[in-house]
Amino acid sequence: MLPKLKLLPAQAYKGVNQYDPIKYYYWPIFGKMYRRRVELALGECTGGGRVLEVGFGTGLAFPNLHDMYKEIHGIDLTADIEAVKSVFEPMGIPLFLEEGDVLNMPYPDNKFDTVLLISILEHLTPLELEQAIKEVRRVLKPGGQMVYGTPVEKPFMVFMFRLMGHNIRDEHFSTEKEIAAAAHKAFPKGKVIEMKSTPPIAGTVYTVGNFIK
Repeated sequence: MLPKLKLLPAQAYKGVNQYDPIKYYYWPIFGKMYRRRVELALGECTGGGRVLEVGFGTGLAFPNLHDMYKEIHGIDLTADIEAVKSVFEPMGIPLFLEEGDVLNMPYPDNKFDTVLLISILEHLTPLELEQAIKEVRRVLKPGGQMVYGTPVEKPFMVFMFRLMGHNIRDEHFSTEKEIAAAAHKAFPKGKVIEMKSTPPIAGTVYTVGNFIK
């Protein structure tokens, strides 16, 4: 059974710009799909000592990760770290957050049990994607897992992006197939699971990968 995303009231989140997708999680019908993709990724996380979320944004997943891991670490290029901490630390969720880039992470080798990337890897070019996955593998402990989620590029997804005022070509540079291929190349074992649309007329709209070092 998938975990239920512990969504806070919309006005509680702080520290991100107007481009953050947090508002979509509250929309009828479409919001359910947004929540489910995070729940699917969280359902693949096995728990343990330390988790690193790359591109943590609002910290949407932090309450659920707090139930599974002793320490939550995060790295993000644009989030206001102190503002994000001000939301979650009063809830008893201590955080270790850094400003930085997945292509060159400020962590030693073999540090994390899980590295989580929700809707991050598609924003990288294929060359950057290869470097990012190498970095993720480097900071994982032996036996640690990379869990990622990425949208499936198809006419339905392009249409939904246009409805929200986005051109997918301006934002996504690697497809779900390219991401899965790069992950299989870097990790000895792993799997990719599919999420169908709601209603399921559009087929698979999101994939979640779970790869083990």
